[in-house]
This record gives sequence, structure tokens and C-alpha cells, in this order.
Amino acid sequence: MKSTAMAALRLLGGVILAGLVWEAVVVGFGIRPHLLPRLSDIFAAIALTPGAYWAGLQRTAAETLIGFAAGTAVGIINGLVFFRAPLLRDMLLPVFVVSQTIPVIAFGALVVMWFGNTLMAKAVIAFYLTFFPVTVNTLLGLNSVDPRQAALLRSFGATPRQILFRLQLPMALPQIFVALRLGASLSLVGAIVGEWFGDNTGIGVLLLQAMYNESVVALWAAILCAALLGTGFYALVAWAERRIVFWGAEQ
Repeated sequence: MKSTAMAALRLLGGVILAGLVWEAVVVGFGIRPHLLPRLSDIFAAIALTPGAYWAGLQRTAAETLIGFAAGTAVGIINGLVFFRAPLLRDMLLPVFVVSQTIPVIAFGALVVMWFGNTLMAKAVIAFYLTFFPVTVNTLLGLNSVDPRQAALLRSFGATPRQILFRLQLPMALPQIFVALRLGASLSLVGAIVGEWFGDNTGIGVLLLQAMYNESVVALWAAILCAALLGTGFYALVAWAERRIVFWGAEQ
């Protein structure tokens, strides 16, 4: 607990130092606001209309969380099914690979036509970017288990289900969490891209409005909100990994 608090304090100190350097560089070198505004001006812009940014954060966070949760569940189930059924893996995994070669912009347009400009449409796009890495890493993690360990448990009378939940799945967790950390960022990208196709609220909407109004300060404010949300999701997954895969800290 103490080391976690120290790490948080060091991170906070680093963020404050980076902010001070940003402010000093802009003022010291006289950088024009349309190239890089002062950090204090960006915070002032957020403080001027906090409701819009708070609503955008909430909406994008909900889209990201739903897409991430669905992508995680489906990805792990896919990995388990492919591990148990190699024929099905050989038939469907190449299809999944091909599906990921479709640019998210093209897929997003199709999803919006199916679901309309709803929260669900953005969550589906976030799901699309999340489920594949979780599927692949779950399969890799399960395949990395030493077969001799499974054979040893089997010799003691363990059932396939016991071997899965007491050996194979726990051993695959570090690999799965690698995908979850990646998925935390990808699901946010999917949610923001989905909002570009049309919505009233969200960080993606704030980005578009700032671009059309040619407001660099508002653009940076939306970028900072996206960074805050992405960092929060990543930190949450990393915290869960430390709590669940506690033995991985020594690796």
C-alpha cells in the first residue's frame, strides 16, 4: 500500500512538473497560441464550460466501458473455444484476422447505419477493436501452459474443467492482461471515432466542434480530457492486474 501511494505521488509530481515545463516553454519562447496555447488557458477554457466537458467525459466513458467489457468477455470465450476446438480455430481465426484489416472508419460507418447515432453504436465500435487482441492473447496464454502439468493433474484424477480453472486459465492470465491493457486504449479510440459519425455529446464531438471552430485551446482541452480518460482506464486495468495476477509482479 505504501509503495502504491509513493508511486502515485511520484506520478503526480511528474504530471505537475510536465505542466510547469509546458507553461514555461510557451511563455519563455513566445510560442503563438494557435500553435501551442498555455496550459493555464486550456484549464480556463474547461472551467468556463465544465458541464460540456463533464458530460462528454461521462458519455465517452460509458461507451468505452461497455465496448471494453463486451470485447473482454467475447474475446476470452473465443480463446477458450478455439483452445478446445482446434478445427473451429482454424476455420474462424483467419476470418477474425481479415475482419481486423477493415479500417475502423469504414466499419464504423456501417455500424452507425445499423444502430443509428446511439450509445450502443459507439460501444460496438469499441468492442470491434477490443475483442480480437483478447481472443488472440487468451489463446496464446492457454497454449503456453506446459502439457506435462496438465498431465500431472489428470493423473491425480482432475477433470478437464478443474484443469482449465485451476491451471490453464490462471497461467494464461498474465497474457490476457497484456491484451486488456491494449484493449483499454483501443476501446477509447473506438468510442471517439464512433462519435465522429454523429452525436451530440462526447469527447469526439468536442474534438470536432473545436476543429470546425478553429479553436486550438478547445482542441487541446478535448485532447486532455481524452488523455485523462485513457489514463484512468489503463490505470484501472493495471490495478486489477496487480490484484488478480499478484505473482506477475515478480516477473
